[in-house]
Amino acid sequence: MQSKRKRGSFLVRWWFTTKMALHGILANPLRSALTILGVAIGVASVVSLMGIGEGARRAVVEQFESLGSNVVTITANDPSVEFDPDYGEELVERVQGLEAATPVVNTKANIKWRRTRGKIDVVGVGNEFPSIRDHELAMGHFFTKAHVDQRIPVAVLGYNVGTSLLGGRNPIGKSISLNGSTFRIIGVLNFKGEGKANDIDNKIVVPYSSALKIAEKRTVDAIWGKAASEEDADLVIVQLGRIFRRKLGLDQNAPSHSSSGQEQGPSGNSEMGPDSMESMEPSGPPMSSPEPAAPNPILQSSGDELISITSLNQLVQEADKANRVMTLLLGGIAAVSLLVGGLGIMNIMLVSVTERRTEIGVRRALGAKQTDLLLQFLLEALYVSVIGAISGIAAGIWGLSIFEGQGFQTAVSLNAIKIATVVALSSGLLFGVYPAISASSVPPVEALRSQ
Repeated sequence: MQSKRKRGSFLVRWWFTTKMALHGILANPLRSALTILGVAIGVASVVSLMGIGEGARRAVVEQFESLGSNVVTITANDPSVEFDPDYGEELVERVQGLEAATPVVNTKANIKWRRTRGKIDVVGVGNEFPSIRDHELAMGHFFTKAHVDQRIPVAVLGYNVGTSLLGGRNPIGKSISLNGSTFRIIGVLNFKGEGKANDIDNKIVVPYSSALKIAEKRTVDAIWGKAASEEDADLVIVQLGRIFRRKLGLDQNAPSHSSSGQEQGPSGNSEMGPDSMESMEPSGPPMSSPEPAAPNPILQSSGDELISITSLNQLVQEADKANRVMTLLLGGIAAVSLLVGGLGIMNIMLVSVTERRTEIGVRRALGAKQTDLLLQFLLEALYVSVIGAISGIAAGIWGLSIFEGQGFQTAVSLNAIKIATVVALSSGLLFGVYPAISASSVPPVEALRSQ
């Protein structure tokens, strides 16, 4: 019976203290509103800035991921280096973990279809392109190895080209003219999105043998490969690095340039073809643990990059890490305003304690305990923080929608909301402790005498 009486007394005191705390806030609406505004601005800044940073991070990661998983690119950065079109097949046979490879030719062509005229980007690849780039077709089919070997003029359209060029009609079986040559359309690639996958939606894909004819050249300037797994991609990077260093004569243990089997292209350039693969085979036992698959530039003695061997997986990870750091930096900058909001709470609470000394004295004289007053002022600080946090979250999400309407990619980050809410409530309670202790420690006689 006595325990029930104590429990009932505690609930009554709690309910009365809660009402007094709410009354303390409503008694000075302008002051309370300004304090809530300070907290809301801090929370909104954290939510919006971290949302912008998270949106930028996702956009960059999506750009890389749209190029395919476990993709390794070999790119010639110097006109003196060229690749034979058959070089990719030799690499697949000799590099462990490399599942597929395709030569890549990037060029432009004059397109003609009925009354449509203009310039368009053309990409020449092998039949392994869809599997390497993880790019499925929306309709039709991709060209085969026979199309490539026999130089059959067929074309696969990027999604935007397929939907706009023929006015929304099914393009399969239709013919277009590229640089005066007639190409039959056999497929349309799936939609990737604006700027993704090297803007493949706005390009035409043809066999590299046909693209070489359009570009009027015999060699390609890039090779795309696909590793079996992320671990194999690291190993492939290491093996390719050793192969190309030997080929270019930059490995001290490799044969000299004159004995490396290097052939000269028609312009005196270093042409890397299948005939020179024997001299490019890396020596020594296989590596048990690969080195990090960072971009692997093959350098001249002058420091200029001849060839870049890059794992897109590593680029995704590095971009993700860099953008996470940027997002946290933005959140940290915005969190300063939360600190200012917490200081505002303490300032207002101290003023409130000074102005309400009579109220404090009367409550103490009527039997209110020190813990009741401590709880009352802590609840006032907590109320202000909660209202400010809710308002700030709503304002931050609204601000993100404005940025998104202007073309920026944003994301509502749950972590940002959690962090902002916890910091706002913690700062409210932390900065409300001192005013609450000051209010609860005032003797009732002294409080009543001050008035």
